[in-house]
Amino acid sequence: MIDAIEKNLQRGIKLLNSISDEQYSDCSVPPYNSSIGNNMRHILDVFSCIFKGIEKREIDFSDRERNELAQIKTESGIAYFNDIIDQLKSIKDSDFNTIVSVTDDLGTGKITTNYTLGSALVQAHSHAIHHYASIGFIIEKLGIELPDADFGYNPTTPRAVSQ
Repeated sequence: MIDAIEKNLQRGIKLLNSISDEQYSDCSVPPYNSSIGNNMRHILDVFSCIFKGIEKREIDFSDRERNELAQIKTESGIAYFNDIIDQLKSIKDSDFNTIVSVTDDLGTGKITTNYTLGSALVQAHSHAIHHYASIGFIIEKLGIELPDADFGYNPTTPRAVSQ
């Protein structure tokens, strides 16, 4: 699981290494006017919430860092990715069946429920892929080339067959 998550996060670093700060922070694409950087920072904030809560076994997905520099400067975004990857590697030998309480605001207020640590990580990974797909839309509208053919695709999503 850790290797798959790291591989996916490395895709983000690959993209950031290939674009400018201006492209990274460009909020001109409707309908949400959210930048690549906004999405990347959000992805990493979700992972950060997990790492902040591991020791106490209390993860709060609504308690995000929202580091503005990490969403406007590619260098800061890359540093944030590397920090998350380092933390991910540090838990590689953890018991992923450990029960953790997870809190989030689903739109009507905060709720708390039990997950396993593994399920929290899987949720964060799936969430990252979902946002990579949104980033793919932004990339296309900005005329930037995708960093690789798998960027933003869930491995279980069927692909259209070329004719």
